[in-house]
Amino acid sequence: MARIAVIGLVGRSMFFDVPHFHSGGETVHATGFHEEWGGKGLNQAVAASRQGARVAFLGKVGGASDARAACAFCEGEGVAPYISGAEALPTACAAILTDGTGETRVTVARGAELCETDVDAGFSGEIAAADFLLLNNEVPEVVNVRASEIAASCGVRIVFNPAPARPIPRELASRVFVFTPNESEEPAIGDVPGEVVTTLGALGCRIRSTGETIPAPPAKAVDTTGAGDTFTAVLAVRIAEGFSLAEACREANAAAARSVTVRYVVPSLPRRLCRKNIEECPAR
Repeated sequence: MARIAVIGLVGRSMFFDVPHFHSGGETVHATGFHEEWGGKGLNQAVAASRQGARVAFLGKVGGASDARAACAFCEGEGVAPYISGAEALPTACAAILTDGTGETRVTVARGAELCETDVDAGFSGEIAAADFLLLNNEVPEVVNVRASEIAASCGVRIVFNPAPARPIPRELASRVFVFTPNESEEPAIGDVPGEVVTTLGALGCRIRSTGETIPAPPAKAVDTTGAGDTFTAVLAVRIAEGFSLAEACREANAAAARSVTVRYVVPSLPRRLCRKNIEECPAR
């Protein structure tokens, strides 16, 4: 069984169905609304767990009540939660607008955030025991740097999803095994020693070292939110299980393609498919 440690944002995700995106000062009336727990790190943790991995997740929310609720959600998904509550700050929140074509626009209020001491206070053991550590840019840079130090000292490989895009410290970049940007995020990575697998939406993904494009299976997209998180999680789980990079990319493409056919994020994160009868298998 693959072991995955994930660090990231956890907050409330509010989804609004809109006929089209705003133009100028336009007011657009939503035709639907949905709320769930979310954040890139949390999405990746749940996606990895549904693929059969043993997963631990580190995050922070605002207040003890939200901490209990977020922990209960994680435990229900088979994810070991390391989630604390910061009383002086609100829980992070994201507003996701989806138009009639399945495209999305996301606005995030960061709220309570992790710090370096959160990584050292109990989660370092989860990093050390993992096959992969999953990081992203929804947490402060110092958190990722500290986590990468622990991973490097223990020989744990890192998959870094550089979203939202921002410059990456050289010391962090040098410790990453695979980056998983989309096309708009790839330029911010620059020339790095690790592998770069760029997601291309419906076209699949591209492996930088070989220039190979791995195609994705066709899918009728109704909501693309969370597809990148699905891709990153499945890629890490499959490599940890011994798949080659190209094979892991094909599996990740297929999972991401399935995810875009389902509305919202948590319901869209796919469970592993049985190869013999193509039916959904239990995550564990």
